[in-house]
Amino acid sequence: MIVRTLTEIEGTDRDVEAATWRSRRLLLARDGQPFSLHDTVLAANTETAMWYAHHVEAVYCIDGEGELVNDETGETHPLRNGTLYLLDGHERHRVRAHTDLRTVCVFTPPVTGREVHDDDGAYPLVTEGEQAP
Repeated sequence: MIVRTLTEIEGTDRDVEAATWRSRRLLLARDGQPFSLHDTVLAANTETAMWYAHHVEAVYCIDGEGELVNDETGETHPLRNGTLYLLDGHERHRVRAHTDLRTVCVFTPPVTGREVHDDDGAYPLVTEGEQAP
């Protein structure tokens, strides 16, 4: 059994920040599960381009407002409390956060916590024990 709180992981290697977001990784590959679980906040008035070529991601919005843009089709979808989206086709996408946008994200395969978005917005596929490029 794993029991963990956000306050326990704040300021640790599970608390990762980038220019437009902060992600607290509650579960990572090293926890031995087939998925990872993240509490992520995208900063207000930002836009983040992403592409998960090697992962499937489910995102559940729990606070704030924004917009999801499918860069492959041009479709846009409003994001707000209670909205879920699933990137099961490895879609290139952008999230525009109109306010601080808090989400709960699930990745499979699980991320290790060492991944960094590359120039395409993708995470490399890193397994536990490997070093990220």
